[in-house]
Amino acid sequence: MPESAAFTRTPTERELRQDLLLAAVVLVGGVISAGLSSIAQVYGDEQAPMWTALLVVAAVAAPIAVRRRRPAIVAVFIALVFFVSVTYRVPEVYVLNIAMFVALYTVGAWMNDRRDAVLVRIGIIAGMFVWLLIVMYRDAIAEADDANVSAGLFSPFVAFMMIQLLLNVLYFGGAYYFGERSWIAAREREALAGRTRELEAEREVTAALAVALDRVRIARELHDVVAHHVSVMGVQAGAARLVVDTDPERAKRMLAGIEESSREAIGDFRQLLETLRSPGDGEAEDPVTAYRLDDIHDLARSSTDAGLPTAFTVVGEPVPVPDVVAVNLYRIAQEALTNARRHAGAGASADVRLRYGSDAVELEVVNTGRTVGSVRPGLGQLGMRERALASGGSIELMPRAQGGFRVRATVPLRTAAREARR
Repeated sequence: MPESAAFTRTPTERELRQDLLLAAVVLVGGVISAGLSSIAQVYGDEQAPMWTALLVVAAVAAPIAVRRRRPAIVAVFIALVFFVSVTYRVPEVYVLNIAMFVALYTVGAWMNDRRDAVLVRIGIIAGMFVWLLIVMYRDAIAEADDANVSAGLFSPFVAFMMIQLLLNVLYFGGAYYFGERSWIAAREREALAGRTRELEAEREVTAALAVALDRVRIARELHDVVAHHVSVMGVQAGAARLVVDTDPERAKRMLAGIEESSREAIGDFRQLLETLRSPGDGEAEDPVTAYRLDDIHDLARSSTDAGLPTAFTVVGEPVPVPDVVAVNLYRIAQEALTNARRHAGAGASADVRLRYGSDAVELEVVNTGRTVGSVRPGLGQLGMRERALASGGSIELMPRAQGGFRVRATVPLRTAAREARR
């Protein structure tokens, strides 16, 4: 992409008003300079009338007002006025030189087509130096009989011409350099502003993503807490209602289970709310981190009390895992047992196995019961997948051919070790 397409410079309304003010200043200054130059007889007897100086001042002041809109046209026009004015000895050179400098500077600073900007400036500068050499040659011929000219290389006339040449080199070189620097500085400011806008947009996206992730984690935790405890309490309450007349002692045990489940639910809610209210660094993977893998045994016992006989087995030598992994596996087991109680039907049972291997820890929850034709994804299954992925592991959710369902989550131990070091 060419540079002119990558960055363009457009004047603001404030800058355009500043050009109008500058044009007015050039006009007033030029009138004063023209009057003083005429009185001072800067060109001696060859000087043009004063009205020509006023005309030249108006001719260079007016284009200044649109210098940022049409930089090339303004520069070429002022250069032509400059040629004509000096050639015909118009008594105004100071404001004219200022206008010429401003015009060349503006081409370098504001012309968006950089190739044309270089050509315009080089063309004007080359024309000026050719014209200057012609004038110097003409003056040398006119002064050929003067002794000062024939005095050698360092005669006063030659020295004066060399000074004029050096001043013009500095004059045009300065206009070219400062115009170019202004363009480069504007381009760098625009690039910096662009990067700033990108960072602001990225920060907004990051903040929105963080909020979304927090909402997902909170929704997942609320779902797990509510679904598990309410499911247990509902099953136990229904069973207690059926046996309250025939087996009061069993009904009391079920009511005690309901009471215990309600306490656990309140404890989970309180812990979740405390986590949300306390300031954190936003790095926690789960709002609640109070559970360990050993607590899965209590889940199995609660599931048995709720009417789904559940066995719990630990295979292998237990190894420590980080809190985040422990909570996620606990919640996966909790959700799997909750689904089994809701969908397995009467007479179903469940088996929970926690396996510690050489390179991974695996949780498997298998239940018997109704045959599942197809897996219908819901919030519970989505939450289990999210928890497995958040722990750096994987999960399988599949119906069993003989009836029931299997949930198997696997977390590599190296991933768990990295989590523990954080």
